[in-house]
Amino acid sequence: MPLDAGTRKDFAEAVREFAERECGTRERRVAHTGGETEAHSPGLYAKLAELGWTGVAMPEEYGGGGGGLADACVLLEELAYGQVPVFALGISMIAAKAVEKFGTEQQREDLIGGFCRGEVCSVAMSEPEAGSDVGSLRCRAERHGDEFVLNGQKTWISCAHYADRMLLVCRTDSSAAKHQGITMLTVPLPTDGVTVRGIDTLGGREVNDVYFTDAVVPAANVIGEVGGAWPQLMAGLNFERITCAAIFLGKARRAFDDTLAYLKQRTQFGRPIGSFQVLRHRMADLATELECCREFVHGLAARVDTEPEVQRAREASMAKLKVTETAKRISIEGMQMFGGAGYTTEFDIERHLRGNIISTVFAGTSEIQREIIASSYGL
Repeated sequence: MPLDAGTRKDFAEAVREFAERECGTRERRVAHTGGETEAHSPGLYAKLAELGWTGVAMPEEYGGGGGGLADACVLLEELAYGQVPVFALGISMIAAKAVEKFGTEQQREDLIGGFCRGEVCSVAMSEPEAGSDVGSLRCRAERHGDEFVLNGQKTWISCAHYADRMLLVCRTDSSAAKHQGITMLTVPLPTDGVTVRGIDTLGGREVNDVYFTDAVVPAANVIGEVGGAWPQLMAGLNFERITCAAIFLGKARRAFDDTLAYLKQRTQFGRPIGSFQVLRHRMADLATELECCREFVHGLAARVDTEPEVQRAREASMAKLKVTETAKRISIEGMQMFGGAGYTTEFDIERHLRGNIISTVFAGTSEIQREIIASSYGL
């Protein structure tokens, strides 16, 4: 059962205390991220699993906490606000939810149980010629008896270098229509014929190219129906977009609070710069946008828990669009208000900018979210 309001508040406080204890100083964050070159700390992730938090939104029969989407959003938001580097958590949660909905009982026990115990699962969809247009993917899996042989390339695959398993979306029927003949299956890592190569980014080591060369996996690893992954993907994207919104809500809050603290301590012309109307009004606008995001995300997550059978594609896209655009705006305006100090590594605002500016691109660009929203109105 999802947590009640009081218990959820206590849970949020516990996550905040964990974040402060483990990552409350820049020195601790640097130590956990290899000098801020990695977005994920296996050690901290293991601690979350020991506390039972990784599986907060997973069924109890597989080792989870039995909570709902609203509880997952609380966890993800507070970890992001506390700058806890567990980038793989949200990705693994998406994979586990797909298996919960479409997997066999044995697959649920293996993958969801493993996730609750601290295993990482990456999700491999994007390809060099199939980003926003996922239906154009060409990475293929050919059936040979009780096995599939995988060949092709995936790119921008988050946390593949940490993953114990990969949820792969590939083409099993090249003659089928664009959105047919696509299959979802799991690939244990390491597997012979699977090569993971990191891509350097502004955020450090977050994403990877993954190459498949005659890699073999059992046919029993198929999630759902062979050739039926497209509707499975569409069903999972709402969860992904809402959890993504929760993460960047936390990051937006952190960028706002860091900026607010600086405006109160930095003085010019004999007074704190936050007392000048041009900055006070800018912060008032950002605070209002942030509060709208908070109400939207948590309200939407609660509605999903109450009516899980209702597809909320429009609202999920709205949440992802609104929160990520707001996080980017707060980071850009925050750096402007920091002045030259915002360009230095002494303050976290430059790191907030690097981390938040990409939020409007991955997990579905802002342009794609607007297309979905507009289409939902018959436009």
